[in-house]
Amino acid sequence: MPRKKHSKPEIEKALRYAESHHWRVDVGGSHAWGKIYCPYNDKACRCGEFCITSIWSTPKNAGTHAKQIKRVVDNCSRNSQENEE
Repeated sequence: MPRKKHSKPEIEKALRYAESHHWRVDVGGSHAWGKIYCPYNDKACRCGEFCITSIWSTPKNAGTHAKQIKRVVDNCSRNSQENEE
């Protein structure tokens, strides 16, 4: 079943980027629109500390929030290790 689309196109594009890097997008939560989860989530991946990121439904600046999402995906320590090998 396809997930619910985000209302902001910039953020939806960033979520698709995360999904293309195998991150899981879960819609729903108390204050957030949803969360993204690192596909590795092990000790080599920052001990799980940064393996979950909240996605806001109405950020102050959607473009900036989209860039932050992409930055989290790109800076994943496991992702960096695989690119070096």
